[in-house]
Amino acid sequence: MAKSGRGLDSESVAAATVLKRAVELDSESRYQQALVCYQEGIDLLLQVLKGIQDDTKKCNLRKKISGYMDRAENIKKYLDQEKEDGKYHKQIKIEENATGFSYESLFQEYLNETVREVWVEDPYIRHTHQGGGKQQQICGLKEIKESLRDHGVLLELEYSSSIHDREIRFDNGWMIKIGRGLDYFKKPQGRFSLGYCDLDLRPCHETTVDIFHNKYTKKI
Repeated sequence: MAKSGRGLDSESVAAATVLKRAVELDSESRYQQALVCYQEGIDLLLQVLKGIQDDTKKCNLRKKISGYMDRAENIKKYLDQEKEDGKYHKQIKIEENATGFSYESLFQEYLNETVREVWVEDPYIRHTHQGGGKQQQICGLKEIKESLRDHGVLLELEYSSSIHDREIRFDNGWMIKIGRGLDYFKKPQGRFSLGYCDLDLRPCHETTVDIFHNKYTKKI
């Protein structure tokens, strides 16, 4: 069933807004964000196309969609080549007291079905919400290790008094460096406060997240 003119107008406006943002990001060389906006805008225009009855308007919109698709495809090829060459770099700035940056939100995009190993280096795991004191930390990690083993996941632990870098590496080529390491969350106000369990709702300290890709990332 064809959509009403009002429905088409709202989708057209939404598509125009998203695609305008895509072009702005593209011009600023923020290609990863631009690609997401192009894809979202194209999807919206395809919905609009389904509701157009006039053949001339439909033909013109198809040409416009084709142009955006070509640009999105070129950006995707460029980003894929950057990853292949080990030149990919994305930076996320987490503002003071910002929320919505749980470990899942931050890492989920890079944990695809090809990941078999993850290496985490963090020299400053020390706060209660991140592991507690040394003995408490050892007991906690042992409990986590046993729990993971029940689900077919092997956790190997190594301790070092000399490392200073903070990074997470996946064997699919992604490497993530967080300025504050894994301890970028603020202490929860209480056990029953929002954010105690749901890290997306917990305020963060200001920090910077740098994301790189290298096809040949290996364990050091």
